[in-house]
Amino acid sequence: VQLVESGGGSVQAGGSLRLSCAASEYIYRTYCMGWFRQAPGKEREGVAVIDRYGGTVQADSVKGRFTISKDKKILYLQMNSVKPEDTAMYYCAADLPKSYGGACSLFPREYRFWGQGTQVTVAS
Repeated sequence: VQLVESGGGSVQAGGSLRLSCAASEYIYRTYCMGWFRQAPGKEREGVAVIDRYGGTVQADSVKGRFTISKDKKILYLQMNSVKPEDTAMYYCAADLPKSYGGACSLFPREYRFWGQGTQVTVAS
């Protein structure tokens, strides 16, 4: 399973950034996919995930600001109204859903496959 992120960089607080993650068609159509982030000295946390049908779950900290979507084998994270506390390494991840109903989790431990990460830095 190969996941390749792109789109990170530096942005001013209040600005926007879009992250992309390229995946194979099988992963794109079958797996849970999501964005996770890890700031220095902190644990990795879930940002937003999307299931095979396009259903999404977002962390409370990003609701109303970040949007996860997917199209043509690319997973996206549109980041609007960014804040300095959004500064982190952002990772794309994928795995089969663990729940019977197919819902996707925001817990990083439930994902086996990870991209290399892309840095997002928000300046105040």
